[in-house]
Formats: sequence, structure tokens, C-alpha cells
Amino acid sequence: MPTVALLGNPNTGKTTLFNELTDTYAYVENWDGVTVEKKLGRIKHSEIVVVDLPGIYSLNPLTKDEAVAVNYLLNDVPDLILNVTNASQLKRNLLLSLEVLEFGQPVVLALNMIDDLTRSGIRYDLDVLADRLGCQVRATNARKKTGLAQLKTELLAEQRQPAAPLVLPYPRPVSDAVQTAVTALVADFELTPQFARWLAIQYMNKNQTVRRHVADCGLTPLTENQVSYDRQHFDDQIFNTRLTFIERTITEATQYLNTSHDANLTAKLDRWITHPILGLPVFVGIFYLMFKLSFDWVGTPLSNALDALLSGPVSTTAANLLTSIGTLPFLKSLIVNGIIAGVGGVLTFMPQIFVLFACISVLEDSGYMARAALVTDRIMQVIGLNGKAFIPLIIGFGCNVTGIFSARTIEQPKERLVTTLISPFMSCSARLPIYSLFVTAFFPHNQAVIVLSLYFLGIIIALVMAKLYQWLFRIKESSVFIVELPKYHLPRLDIIAMGTWDKGKGFVKKAGTIIFAGTVLIWLLSNLGPTGIVTNINQSFAAMVGQVMLPVFKPMGITAWQPISALLTGVLAKEVISSSMIVMFHLAGQTSLIATFGGLFTPLSAYCILVFILIYAPCFATLAAIKSETGSLKWAAYSLVSNTLIAYVIAVGIYQLGALFI
Repeated sequence: MPTVALLGNPNTGKTTLFNELTDTYAYVENWDGVTVEKKLGRIKHSEIVVVDLPGIYSLNPLTKDEAVAVNYLLNDVPDLILNVTNASQLKRNLLLSLEVLEFGQPVVLALNMIDDLTRSGIRYDLDVLADRLGCQVRATNARKKTGLAQLKTELLAEQRQPAAPLVLPYPRPVSDAVQTAVTALVADFELTPQFARWLAIQYMNKNQTVRRHVADCGLTPLTENQVSYDRQHFDDQIFNTRLTFIERTITEATQYLNTSHDANLTAKLDRWITHPILGLPVFVGIFYLMFKLSFDWVGTPLSNALDALLSGPVSTTAANLLTSIGTLPFLKSLIVNGIIAGVGGVLTFMPQIFVLFACISVLEDSGYMARAALVTDRIMQVIGLNGKAFIPLIIGFGCNVTGIFSARTIEQPKERLVTTLISPFMSCSARLPIYSLFVTAFFPHNQAVIVLSLYFLGIIIALVMAKLYQWLFRIKESSVFIVELPKYHLPRLDIIAMGTWDKGKGFVKKAGTIIFAGTVLIWLLSNLGPTGIVTNINQSFAAMVGQVMLPVFKPMGITAWQPISALLTGVLAKEVISSSMIVMFHLAGQTSLIATFGGLFTPLSAYCILVFILIYAPCFATLAAIKSETGSLKWAAYSLVSNTLIAYVIAVGIYQLGALFI
């Protein structure tokens, strides 16, 4: 089956282009031997498979993601390579393009985001680029779907001229060494001339993934001369030749227009948004606005309406229906007070979560998220990390598991370990339902402020722990932080909708699986005791466990056993905490959770339990991700214990200190 490999730098619109070209049933799996995602799809109305490779800056990899692309070219040669570039950043993007063109397979070069280039007062002569590079060149704007029909026609073309690898004028010592290696590789190992040439150039350019491949295959014409290649600095000569070729190509192809009236808009905005002093307040203000939309202006009214529907007509109708068909009281209680009350109670917070995800999607599509990483880079440097480490932390706001997996882009192993260990301190979306439950009851007029304080408390704790780990692990070297600042865009509604659903669908799936299972479990523990079925929840297994641990939690202001039992289920999944509390209070005959909470907590103790939930033991999925990424069970166990101890100390400290002033 024909395959097209999608290759390009990060932030070139590669994912948007993939979604526009392929059918909606694209699927994701992992590459063999690694946990990096592999995204596949078929070009619409065809059998051609598109392989969306991770965004990379070079075929000389520094991270696990980048190594995936190189290993793919080494082991699974595609029929065609679609190299996606950012038209307004073409000079830097072409460094990867030249490596791809030297590979020798047919290449189509897509100049994406072409509208940004035009607005800057520049256009490229596509014929000149095609002649210089020796490949087809197409101008596209995936966001506005322009140029995609021509690009798709090019990808579907059945008659294609055989590709010849791009031959750059490397200095004589390099070109002679390449030719000598190619002759030996073709004669002794039966490699094709074009693959042998690419392999030799990459080997001389100190591509460690290629060097491991060459060593494993025993390609002695290269390995025997490694010291000579390195001593003569062939890698520097290769880079300088490529850079000179790119500069001449750009100069020949560039045409200047008279339409640059808004060329400086991005620069003007960035003077404020990425300002060394003002950038951080802008960052805080944007997140505050997000939480106002999610918890005050839009999300909460929608959640209240959904809650009224589920706790009213839906619950009443289900109870009446079960009664009319003679359902056993035990089973009726499980369905009404357990499943509908518990799972439904969590689903009522779905509007708030989806509004928050929509806001994050707007920030991503507008181009702000790259600026957020740049702004926070200055803070991260203080603790020995950089903005590259902050990107997984931001992603962790959606899910800690995804955030931990995103740390693969960090080159230094110790930095990657530190980022993995501090990622669970980020307040993921799973914690939002329990936040909503408490802020509605105790902080109705300051919901956004309270939730914002929890998010930033998690960030502060993560930074403090990162500084501690830097000292403990004796981290001296740090990764190089390179981030491309794309031009600002007006967000597209369909991209926002797709991004919101991609981020939020996991919450919906959990409602039907983990939350459902956790709800049934807590219902059983609340209805069963040492003597069997109990009618008084205070005699249940759930009550026994909570009461045993109650003295431990009293220093943080918790005076009832129900929250403690709910916290234990939170290790399964944080969303289960809210469903567990809802189930237990319903079984106790409490119809108004707000009134019930008012008798169990004070605003101070309510805030302290939220702090504890923010920090304590990661859920099972996060612990599994830590084990997977570190390759050791001990780091997962360490995270489980250390996070819980830190949560306890901070929550108790806040309560005891706050009690002195109240």
C-alpha cells in the first residue's frame, strides 16, 4: 500500500495539514519499542496511507521523538515524503529539507502558512525553488484550506519521475570521502547508491542514530574511518555548505511585495506579551480570564442547568421507572443513589471542563502558547531548567500522563527525570470536578480566584521541587531551548472544536469506565459492613476506613470520615473523589450537598482539602506513566509517597497558620 511520510519542523501546521488531507478515522498507536505516538491516516478517497512523523528540526536527533523519524527512514522507506515548512521561516526549515532531499525518495515541499509570508511583504518564486531543490513545491494554507486541492493532486499522482538525490557542492575532502564510502558500500554490502550516499553524509555529520545503525549492520567502510571524519570536522563543513546553499536559494527565489501594512503586528504584540517584566502578569491575566469563563461566566451556569436536569427529572424518572417494574430496593439504590448520583454528579461539571479546554485550544491556535513557554523560560532558568521543561507542565493541565510523555523532547536525562517527577503537581482536568464542588459551596463569589490560586500553587511547588532535585541530582548541563514564535492567528472554530474534543473526550470516556467502576465500588463499601448489608452508612466499610484515619486528617481541619474515604478512591482517578462524596452523602439522606458541606467544613478547611487533593498521590495512570518513562518502579513508588507527604505538610501548615488569624 503506497505510503506518504509527513515530515516537518514543529509549529509548521503539519498536524492541521494532516487532518485536512486525511479521513477522520485516522488512528494512533505507538512505534515499535518506544512509547512515542504513531499517527496514521488515509488521504481522502484513496488508499494512500499518510504517516505523521513527530515534528523535528533535523534528522540528527537529540530526543526520542526526533529519533523516531530517522529510524523510520532507516527501516521503512516511504514512497513519497511530504515535507511541510513554515513559509515565513523557510531559511531555518530548509535545513531539514536538504537532509530529506539527500535521502533520494520523491519529495513534495509544502510552503505552509503562505498567507503569513505574503502579509510580511514577501513571496517566493516556486519555480526557482523547485529548480534549485529538485522537487515539486506547493504553496498552502492549511488553516484556510487554500492550495490543498493542488497538493492532494500532487500526492495522488500515479506517474512520477524517478527521484534523484540532491547533490550539494561539499568541500573536496568531504565529497571525496563520501564517494569512497559509497563505492565500498555498494560493492561490499549491496546498498543502493542513493541510500549509501545519504548514510555516509549522515554518518560524517555525527548523526548518532545513524552511527548506531551503521555499527549494528557492520558497515566497516564508515566505522573504520570515523576518527578521520571527526578529526577533519566534516560536520562543520557539511553544515556550512548547506547554509550557504540555503541562503543563495532564498536570495534567488525571494520577491518583495508592497503589501506589508500589517507585517509588524506580531512584533508589536510581542513587545508586551513577551516583555521581560510585563510578560508574566499578562500570562497570569490570561489564565485568570480562562477561569472566569470556566467557573463564573459560562461554565458554571451550564453546569447548574445540567445538574438540575440530572438530579431532578432524570433521577426522579429513573426512580419511578424502577419502582414500577418492581426492582429490588438494593438494586434501585445502586442505580439511583450510586450510578446516576455519582457518575451524573461528575458529568455535571463537564461544561466547565470543556469551556476550559476550549480556552486552551484558543491559546494554542492563536499562537500564544509558544509565548507562554518563552515567558516562563526566564523563571525556569532560575531553577536549572528552561522553557522546554515548562511545555510538559502546561500540557499537564489537561492530563498529567500526557505532560509526562511530552517530557521526551528534553535531551538531558536528568532534566527529563526532574520534569517527570514534578509534572504530577500540575492541576490536571481530573481535579476540576472536586474543585467545582467545593468552590460552589464555599467561595461562590471568588470561584475563579480560588481555582487560579490552586493552579499556581501547583506550579510554585513544582518549581521549588525542581530546584531541590537540581541540587540533589547535581544537574550542571541543561538542554538548549529553541522555540519558534508563530505569527498570531484568529482561531478557527473547527480547529477549536476539534482541539476541545480531543482534550475532553478522555473525561467522557472515564465517566463510562473508571468513574463508573469507582462509583460502584464506593457504593458497595458504603452499603456493606462486617455484618453484611447495612442501612446506616456509619456502620459500613467506608465509614470504618475513614474513621480509622480521621485523627491523621484532623490537623488540616477535616472532622468527618466521608472526605477521607473519598480521598482513598482518588488514587484510582481523581474524578472519582467527587463521585464518591456525592454517593456517600446521598446514601446518608442528604439531598443538598451545599448545605451538607456547610456543616462539615469551614472555608479554610475546604481550601486545605483542595490543596491536599492538588498535591497528593498521583492516580494509577500517572504512576504507570512515570514507571514507563523512567524505566523504574522505584520512581513511581517515590512519587506516590513523596507527593502525599508534601501534600499533608502543606495542607496542615496552611490550616494551622490560617487558624491563627481567623
